[in-house]
Amino acid sequence: MLPQNSETYSYHLLVMGREGVPVIDMQKVEGLGEEIVKACEEWGCFRIVNHGIPPELMAEMKAVAASLFDLPEEIKRRTVDTGPGKGYVGRNKVSPFYEGFSIDEVSSTDEFCDRLDVSSHQREIMHRYIKAIRDFAGLLGRKLMEGIGLAGDLFDDGWFCQLRMNKYHYCPESVGLTGAGLHADPSFLTILQDDENVNGLQIVDKLSGEFAPVDYVPGTLVVNVGDIGKIWSNGRYYNVKHRIWCFEPKTRYSIGLFLFGPTDKKIVAPSNLVDSEHPRLFVPIDAEEYRHVRYSTELRTGGAVDLFRTNAE
Repeated sequence: MLPQNSETYSYHLLVMGREGVPVIDMQKVEGLGEEIVKACEEWGCFRIVNHGIPPELMAEMKAVAASLFDLPEEIKRRTVDTGPGKGYVGRNKVSPFYEGFSIDEVSSTDEFCDRLDVSSHQREIMHRYIKAIRDFAGLLGRKLMEGIGLAGDLFDDGWFCQLRMNKYHYCPESVGLTGAGLHADPSFLTILQDDENVNGLQIVDKLSGEFAPVDYVPGTLVVNVGDIGKIWSNGRYYNVKHRIWCFEPKTRYSIGLFLFGPTDKKIVAPSNLVDSEHPRLFVPIDAEEYRHVRYSTELRTGGAVDLFRTNAE
């Protein structure tokens, strides 16, 4: 585990020669797309400031998530789903401190709310939050395209997106243990509203292979690259491995939007990311099929992408 005192951490960064996870300002005019692409390649993770989602709405959404987790178990289980990574997940022997809710398609928010008897006020907050973070994802996708010299909406309305709410029931016994074990996300990108009071997100640094903290920065969102992002970028983006570590016995919440892939076509690297020096590494894949393969093989730390290689290396 990476030491957390400031002197040791500063020395660690000096040895690595890196300043830590980038913080990117979405109001930057020149070179924003290139900066985002560089962060995807070098870190697979970055923070975003001036993302456009009102802090009041973020606070309201966190309060809604907390209230849903406070519902009786029998009500929460109305949203259980047998699909991989979907529906309600309760605490269990494998993940004794973790509990999660998923709106498995953000266009189906009303169905999720109906099952939990969510109030009209809570429903309105969820609708506004999903629209705001989905709008931000659209902007992020356009900037990613600009960063590689293309135009268009990468994450258009045809993309399958999931909203996941997480609760970590930390207690004295959980300190020094993981709330969520080491994994890479099965998505293209994940956009995370993390907890402003409880840190714990750690990524595996691409250069050193050591854990580096992604501590909270006020007013920001975390963005990280998943397996689909590595495949789409022809191996250039880093599908960063990460975990949630418990440092103190405080309840931790987070809310993530997972951008998986288009529902009507397969993921394939753009032609301008493929050349004689960078041959096509992956066959075209269906994002939903990829999720099923990944869960069935239990290759959760990025290795599942190798099952879709073209053997062009």
